[in-house]
Amino acid sequence: MPEAVFPYQFLAIEGNIGVGKTTLCHRMAEKSGCTLILEQFTDNPFLPFFYLQPERYAFPVELFFMTERHKQLLEHFSQPDLFRTFTVADYFFVKTLLFAKNNLNEEEFRLFQRLFSVLNATFPKPDLLLYLHRPVDVLIRQIHKRGRDIERNISPAYLEEIQNAYFEYLKTETESPVIILELGKADFQRDDAVFQAIMDIVQVNYPPGTHVRSL
Repeated sequence: MPEAVFPYQFLAIEGNIGVGKTTLCHRMAEKSGCTLILEQFTDNPFLPFFYLQPERYAFPVELFFMTERHKQLLEHFSQPDLFRTFTVADYFFVKTLLFAKNNLNEEEFRLFQRLFSVLNATFPKPDLLLYLHRPVDVLIRQIHKRGRDIERNISPAYLEEIQNAYFEYLKTETESPVIILELGKADFQRDDAVFQAIMDIVQVNYPPGTHVRSL
């Protein structure tokens, strides 16, 4: 199978919890031979407690995520693979700030934002951000289907808050190209035609700003 050709070097795939970010990354790696950066969220020891007591554990859970994402991205971009020039990640670092703003109180977020600003300057931004969007009811079904214990208490209201935080940020992104991909119930894991349509979308060279595409 020939490798796909992309007009950039660093693609970040984002979206709400349960939207299918990591699944799409794996399919892209199979198709293109790209290097993957995958978030190790299960390593966060505070996450199960956060879903039970969010106000108590929000700061340590977000601080752990930020430092681990920073370490992972810094290690990758300080030691690039000379034989693989295309990288796909299932998150972008600004996600750290969006979740923190939603989950922390005002004083905690002010401190967190200062730390984020320092760390965010140490590696490149994605050349293209692909935001996967599904309705919250679809996300809930997918979360329940994959059956992770730590996610069983996630509420539709929380997913709505996260979705709104993403959209508020995406409206302000003017320096880099962003694709908002309306997926609905489309299954890119099992439907090769859907997956190929996504591959066709991300192989276009987009100007900075937000571009909406639907499947």
